[in-house]
Amino acid sequence: MFIASQKRKQNIAEYLLYMWQVEDIIRACHLDLDLIKTNIIDRYSLDDTQRRQLIEWYESMIDMMRRENVTEKGHIHLNQNTLGSLIDLHQALLKDSRFPQYTAEFYKTLPYIVEIRSKAGDEKPGEIETCFNALYGMLLLRLQGSDVSGETQEATTQIARFIGTLARYFKLDEENLLDKEAEKLAGKKNENHQDKNQS
Repeated sequence: MFIASQKRKQNIAEYLLYMWQVEDIIRACHLDLDLIKTNIIDRYSLDDTQRRQLIEWYESMIDMMRRENVTEKGHIHLNQNTLGSLIDLHQALLKDSRFPQYTAEFYKTLPYIVEIRSKAGDEKPGEIETCFNALYGMLLLRLQGSDVSGETQEATTQIARFIGTLARYFKLDEENLLDKEAEKLAGKKNENHQDKNQS
């Protein structure tokens, strides 16, 4: 809960990946709060209030997972809505000519997305979800200490760069600073254009 709250403020992408991990940890503990207390909560140095808050948070997560029927796979609505907000912003940024760097970063990433989706079977997730699936897959491989091929590493590095850009714009959008960022980018573009004309 404390980590989730901190990540939510700082980086929406890291927050979402963390929340997916929490879902999987809860599943690994068979949605058993006693197992979660033993394996997760008791490892933290918490005062009584913090411990109670963390227990209540895991309880609410378990409750959501049961009510929303994602005890074996899938994501709670809270996480789906976060992903949906990122998808909405992604589509808005692609349509907005004021953010050419974002569009360029996306098209650099697109071949990797297409490659990953080609291996996804019948249910092909959208572009942004594909990116998060790839990043989460890499996170799990690292946690397991598995070897990662150079190609996979290259793809994940580019995907991480792109999703990092989206997360930065998401934070700006939440702080109502996206228009200011667009003005800044336009100013840099004009400066570069003037420099070229002068040289």
